[in-house]
Amino acid sequence: MFDKLKAQPADKILALMAMYREDPRPTKIDLGVGVYKNAEGVTPVMRAVKEAERRLVAEQTTKSYVGLPGDPAFADAMIDLVLSETVERERIAAIATPGGTGAVRQAFELIRNTSPDATVWVSNPTWPNHVSILNYLGMNHTAYRYFDAETRSVDFNGMMEDLAEAKPGDVVLLHGCCHNPTGANLNLTEWQAVVDLLNEKGLLPMIDIAYQGFGDGLESDAAATRLVASKVPECLIAGSCSKNFGVYRERTGILMAISKTAEGTPVTQGNLNFLNRQNYSFPPDHGARVVTTILTDPALRADWAAELEDTRLGMLALREQLASELQRLSGSDRFGFLAQHRGMFSQLGTTPDMVERLRAEHAIYMVSDSRLNIAGLNKTTVPILAQAIVDTGI
Repeated sequence: MFDKLKAQPADKILALMAMYREDPRPTKIDLGVGVYKNAEGVTPVMRAVKEAERRLVAEQTTKSYVGLPGDPAFADAMIDLVLSETVERERIAAIATPGGTGAVRQAFELIRNTSPDATVWVSNPTWPNHVSILNYLGMNHTAYRYFDAETRSVDFNGMMEDLAEAKPGDVVLLHGCCHNPTGANLNLTEWQAVVDLLNEKGLLPMIDIAYQGFGDGLESDAAATRLVASKVPECLIAGSCSKNFGVYRERTGILMAISKTAEGTPVTQGNLNFLNRQNYSFPPDHGARVVTTILTDPALRADWAAELEDTRLGMLALREQLASELQRLSGSDRFGFLAQHRGMFSQLGTTPDMVERLRAEHAIYMVSDSRLNIAGLNKTTVPILAQAIVDTGI
């Protein structure tokens, strides 16, 4: 059997990480990996996470299975974090998942089971795994314009023109905040226009929110998701705790499905439970219980929010430093978009050849589409990157 297997294409980001590790140059800079790093190049365990884990070790009495949807307290805590009180709790079904990727996969599975002929509209560009999973599942999908490589901002007119071609029952995949990979985001006026289009065309929004707290703050970053969820009859939301809680390896995510009425929630919940059962039975619990402990304890929640805010402000400072340094070196304001983007990522809008020159000539590693991880920088490496960008002619 195994001799019939075909080699799978290498994951570009993982391949880039391997090349970085093997590069002997002491000045090398890794801007490709998709995790947060502090100024020392470490992905730290947050203070509140350490304390929550300490409590769990001391107090937990069993490692038995949780229910198919996961711990209900986790769902309640995450729904409050993401949606607050903008949608009636009785309309929301939810399952814990192995990370945000698991939530995306289960959402796609639900769409395929319910509306196999629906087309999923994804932004161009989007997180590569969105398209990879859709392809693996054999689902219909098409791209809508999103990023203007000339202005390095959202091509809103192009986006709306493309989505106007969607058919009733199609699904529109949206990034709730901190768009990956571009860092360019809609403003609330534009989000309202998207909501109007969704309702006019009878489209189902699916929101992937993986970076709440990394952009403009916990509440501001949830504003678009809350607006959409409160104004449409049905909605899917895939959430991740990997970034804002720093629990990457614990695989802690959630899928929320909002039904038209509370009466429809039990059937929706049953279908979500069924998907969990078919894919992995019971979801991971440790990370979910850590997150629940933090969000339901006022002191821990305040400490977590404070550390997350420090992280956010640190990334904003790096953005502003990089934009300022590039303005000084180039004598141009064309890199001002770096200070306007939000989240861990920005897309330079240059060619793969230029990205390869950055690697070959300057030991600077980023994904070929020119996505760079702002959190891979520190105050010392920002001037090095800026000089390399100018010297390369980007």
